[in-house]
Amino acid sequence: MPDSTGSPVGLHRVIAPAGVLPQAAERLDASPDLWPDEVRISVERLNLDAASYRQLAEAHDGDGEAVKQAVLRIVAERGKMQNPVTGSGGMLVGTVDEVGPDSPLGVEKGDRVATLVSLTLTPLLITDGLAQWDGRSEQVPAEGHAILFARSIVAKLPDDLAPELSLAVMDVCGAPALTARVVREYVDKGIKPVVSVIGGAGKSGSLSLAAARDAGAARTIGIVPFQAEADKLTEAGLADVVALADARDPVALAKAVADSQARSAVGSEANFTQTEETADITVVCVDVPGCEHGAVLSTKAGGTVIFFSMATSFSAAALGAEGLAADVTMLVGNGYVPGHAEYALKLLRDEPGVRGLFERRLAED
Repeated sequence: MPDSTGSPVGLHRVIAPAGVLPQAAERLDASPDLWPDEVRISVERLNLDAASYRQLAEAHDGDGEAVKQAVLRIVAERGKMQNPVTGSGGMLVGTVDEVGPDSPLGVEKGDRVATLVSLTLTPLLITDGLAQWDGRSEQVPAEGHAILFARSIVAKLPDDLAPELSLAVMDVCGAPALTARVVREYVDKGIKPVVSVIGGAGKSGSLSLAAARDAGAARTIGIVPFQAEADKLTEAGLADVVALADARDPVALAKAVADSQARSAVGSEANFTQTEETADITVVCVDVPGCEHGAVLSTKAGGTVIFFSMATSFSAAALGAEGLAADVTMLVGNGYVPGHAEYALKLLRDEPGVRGLFERRLAED
């Protein structure tokens, strides 16, 4: 163990290029020796970011073995899991193996934890060749170790949930927390917003729908691309209206939201004062590129678009809004809101529809 305390944000683990933070680094030092303020985790399972996994699977035509070898190459070359195409990573669960004497993270050896920081900035070494993974799911059984810094975020796994379920929820826990915050800001101003969630049947989407309702939304719209997902979301009961649309088609998406408004107008609340057939708040939770313009076009003037997808092109979003003369506030979901893990787990426990969607997804994987 080095004598001095390392950088709380992990600068001492950056191999190249010099002077950048770990997330922007091309390569990190994933050696197991700890600096005094670090924590070493014995890895049990990775959860690859949805956009990253989709890109890898499509690039290798669904060949699981090829996807596995691609992940192994990335980790070996970079000392972390960061897809060079999407720039995204994921997160992991494991057991605390060693805690440096100056670590402020509040964990002890033997604690089972989930990291709430991205794998794109987490030093990682895989030692089992991913022998237990077939390359056909986002969740990756793995052996190895990971390093957390003083300013990393970590949560102890709850005793009442399976680790796989906890991992799936915590991977996207920033989405419902920020959605709830934005909805509450509208409510505090006397506006009960209409909230449209693109990708409403997915992990972050289902939690965001539950969060919007919990925070006081007037109406929720779940947008999905396929009838099978529409059926699942309808059964879950998380959205007031479920609509089919390809989010990459801006006109089709905007029409689906407008049609949803018309379908739900009967019996609407007295304080529903929407003047346009669009949503006050649009939450983008899909893992495919090309959804930026549709999100902007289907959002009310003066409204808010929250981008949670790592497939988002923020230049396309900004320039598209400019080209549409759209006066919308665009927020980047950065994955961290104070109390986000606890809130997401509460939604999972309180909303049977959310839990059902997550458990079905895990069973299908």
